[in-house]
Amino acid sequence: MTAEEYRVKIDAALAEYFKLPDTLPQSGLAKSMRYSLLAGGKRIRPMLVLEFCRIAGGDPEKAMPIACAVEMLHTYSLIHDDLPCMDNDELRRGKPTNHIVFGECTATLAGDTLQAEAFGTILRSALSADRRAACAEILAGAVGLDGMCGGQYLDTIWEGRDLTEKELTEINSRKTGALLVAACQMGVAAAGGTEKMLDCAGHFGAAVGMAFQIRDDMLDEMSTVEMLGKPIGSDRQQDKHTYMLLMGRDGCEKTVNELTEFAKKILGEAFEDTAFLCKLADALSVREK
Repeated sequence: MTAEEYRVKIDAALAEYFKLPDTLPQSGLAKSMRYSLLAGGKRIRPMLVLEFCRIAGGDPEKAMPIACAVEMLHTYSLIHDDLPCMDNDELRRGKPTNHIVFGECTATLAGDTLQAEAFGTILRSALSADRRAACAEILAGAVGLDGMCGGQYLDTIWEGRDLTEKELTEINSRKTGALLVAACQMGVAAAGGTEKMLDCAGHFGAAVGMAFQIRDDMLDEMSTVEMLGKPIGSDRQQDKHTYMLLMGRDGCEKTVNELTEFAKKILGEAFEDTAFLCKLADALSVREK
């Protein structure tokens, strides 16, 4: 299956969630959730769930709720990241951010609800109880105190100060990398894969996640609003320390290439059919948006 075919299937599955009739009083909250959930995007994380499930010997169709749950969690993080108390952004994926359209209170609740529904979606799936539990545990670890939320906190309290490469990685391995690692490992867990598969999937996700963040930092300075669909130069405006400041463009490109090659190589230690994931890693390393 191609990336576009995966994306079409994922979008169709996501469109079935949170379709409340207007007669229900909480329908406005559901509209806010769907506004961001269905706003487009690359769908990388759910794609990783489905493909790792497939190459670990599982059925990607049965893993679709797990893939949707990861995207719900990711969407929650984007809604909250854009809030006035965080990055205070007004544009996401070429559209006004959630709080601009629905107000700060509803946007906050939309993110909270998407986080809860992500776990509910996993636990209500048709996977066996042990596989559901494994997926939920992986996701909880990725977004909690030592994961995405912890990374967002570090990003907040360290804003405005000069960071070392180690400190910057402390932030980004949690804020960006943890959920990518989780997506890869949840795909393996949904398939009932081996510990070796889980370990290699985690290494792949960590390497791709770091390369993804470095590329993000590059695009924040090199791209355009029209291409990226969100404000450009916001890192400098908010006095954030980035990999571009630490390494420069050449250093960033070199590191992204090294991480991508490592990610592709590590797959071969546990999986055989890795062509799709290798192609995806290459595409992400040179993405323009």
